[in-house]
Amino acid sequence: MADMESITQSSNPQSTHKSLPDFSNTEIAFSNKSDSQLRETARLFTLMNNKTLVRLGSVIGYRAVKWRLPFTDMIVRNTIFKQFCGGENLADCKTTIEKLYRFNTLTILDYGAEGKSDEKDWEAVMQETMQAIRTAATHKSVPIVSTKITGLINKDILEKVQSGQKLSTIEEGHFQRLKQRLEKICTVAAEAGIGIYVDAEESWIQNPIDELVLQLMESFNKEKAIVYNTYQLYRTDRLEALKKDHQRAVDAGVYFGAKLVRGAYMDKERKRAAAMGYPSPIQPDKSATDRDYNLAVEYVVQNYRSIASCCASHNAESNLLQAKLIDDLQIPHNHPHLMFSQLYGMSDNITFNLANSGYNASKYVVYGPIKDVIPLSDTSYRGKQFCDR
Repeated sequence: MADMESITQSSNPQSTHKSLPDFSNTEIAFSNKSDSQLRETARLFTLMNNKTLVRLGSVIGYRAVKWRLPFTDMIVRNTIFKQFCGGENLADCKTTIEKLYRFNTLTILDYGAEGKSDEKDWEAVMQETMQAIRTAATHKSVPIVSTKITGLINKDILEKVQSGQKLSTIEEGHFQRLKQRLEKICTVAAEAGIGIYVDAEESWIQNPIDELVLQLMESFNKEKAIVYNTYQLYRTDRLEALKKDHQRAVDAGVYFGAKLVRGAYMDKERKRAAAMGYPSPIQPDKSATDRDYNLAVEYVVQNYRSIASCCASHNAESNLLQAKLIDDLQIPHNHPHLMFSQLYGMSDNITFNLANSGYNASKYVVYGPIKDVIPLSDTSYRGKQFCDR
């Protein structure tokens, strides 16, 4: 592992400490929007807070996009897509990246592809991810690219690996090619000095993902954190998994990368556990999730010399906790190992006030074809990784 001082000096974080962020400061939170944009956003969120309308819209909207009904793309593009997505391709994201950086806010690029089912699609996702890394390398405000392993292999294969079932010859070939694709992605990332966040998945396919990502850390995180795993703290076992995986990285002499989220699949996880007769892996209540999430935040900040982490949350309390810990420990607010992130289009009061106080605040900017990334179906909305129930 490289000496921590050399990492700090090369990143040149500033030691100046501004006051702690005030998330109620709307002047800072919305200074990037015009009055008309604020009114438009308010109308959209008012509609989204109507549960009946959301349920109906989710069913109708998803099918309308899937079936390419007339005018659907235009309606979605000018409402939900414009609010939460950076564009349909990397070129579209340039304006968003530059606008965010004018307000000292970083960008995490996230190609909205998952649930792909054949080699052609998996190869296309790999190529797009590598292109996102190359694009990130041309923007000093884009330090990270996010990827999702279910965009690179069929979920059924991961489930068979986790359950110990023997893979067919074809499936084994797919699994080996997944490893090769991940190796290529991380090689490009390491050469460009760009980090890779690997999203978490359902509990019944997460174990092989964890192992793959930890192996990649051991290969690519020797000089700095390139590869990051994601920990869903609404699971009862993730706090201990975080600590165990960190120790494994320390023992291997590499930096540990961790993105902290609350979770994405609570209802699905509980239903499956009940149907199959095993204990639910989900915390019994919100307070238990909040407790483990905040304990995880404390752990990664206290171990910031060997852990590069991201507080990926819309929960104000958790974000303020990390900001205060950084300040109390007299760590530079913009230390490269300590990030914050919220979804583009959401929680601007958190993101921009953190940025104004000198922290590494970022927006998760999802992009891709409308049919892949609109937040209408259970399988398509990448923002569910930030669930803060």
